[in-house]
Amino acid sequence: MRSTNRPLGVGLLAAGPVTQAVHLPTLATLAERFQVTHVMGVTPDVVATVAARVGARHSSTVEELLADDSVDVVAVCSPNSLHAEHVVAALSAGKRGVLCEKPLATSRDEVERIARAASASGVPLVVGAMHAYDPAWTAAKESWGDLPDRTQLVRSRVYLPPNEEFVDLATDLATGSPPLVSPPTSSQQRPPSAVDLLRGCVLGLATHVVPQLRHFMPGRARVVSADLLEPFGYRLVLAEEGDRDGRTAELFALLPGAWEQDWTFEAWAPGTRLRVDYPPPYVLAGSATVTLTDTKGSVCGWQFPHNGYQAEWLHLADVVEGRTEPMRDMPTVLDDMLYALDMADDATDLLEAAS
Repeated sequence: MRSTNRPLGVGLLAAGPVTQAVHLPTLATLAERFQVTHVMGVTPDVVATVAARVGARHSSTVEELLADDSVDVVAVCSPNSLHAEHVVAALSAGKRGVLCEKPLATSRDEVERIARAASASGVPLVVGAMHAYDPAWTAAKESWGDLPDRTQLVRSRVYLPPNEEFVDLATDLATGSPPLVSPPTSSQQRPPSAVDLLRGCVLGLATHVVPQLRHFMPGRARVVSADLLEPFGYRLVLAEEGDRDGRTAELFALLPGAWEQDWTFEAWAPGTRLRVDYPPPYVLAGSATVTLTDTKGSVCGWQFPHNGYQAEWLHLADVVEGRTEPMRDMPTVLDDMLYALDMADDATDLLEAAS
């Protein structure tokens, strides 16, 4: 085991845009805590280029990366369909920590597999829902008192220009020749259905909202209205069942757009309003701006130099090195994923029923 006064070695599973435009620039700001030592990717010239930029080893298989003793923590940045497989492998490999990009899983079976592996290994797992770690969000939570109990309406709005614009701001993206794995044949390909697209929207984007949403609607929140928006997006209305029957959430997302980004989260209670304005993803622009306002004109506000990506990596380092307990324990992480899967199932059921 490495001495805690040395940077933790990071192994990155995948060398695509998220690795290049999010995690490498983030880790470059945290050089006292982390050093990228190994990058795995299936496109040879891309992974070689990306690894060379940070002076790391590179390979084409998960097994090679996990066998590298210089890797203390593993970041799973592979396609969503491979997250569970790669998380289980990383948890079982004797590493000190794992960070997985969202979504953690795409099915309940995968959630169960991850739960078993996490329990058996005891390895800390952080899911890359960066907004849950945003310093302004965590500061606001300490000051909002009983706001979650009084909230009547929650609203999330996500309007984004094309990802390429953010990637171009963050890095000179390395692209290359086709991957080593063979693409599916034309007979295996089919255009995604509306149901596929909506499920992808929920698991790929609405999962960002789940940790925040669950503070205000922790019980079973059923999707009562669902629309797929073109070219890519959703409009969902959720109603919480049980003791808080009548509490409502509205989730809206649309991309790509031609206007500047608008990514907000709001909660309304009698006499109090919470508003969170998130900075552009892929850009090191500091934390969200959070304001808590009451009808008497009192306003509290929070904004910090670090963003959510930096905060989640720093938290993982602190947990791995025994400096703190996980901010979001394993049951919470798994329940978040099940909550998102319920949202996806409800939304797609409604869409199928309407077609």
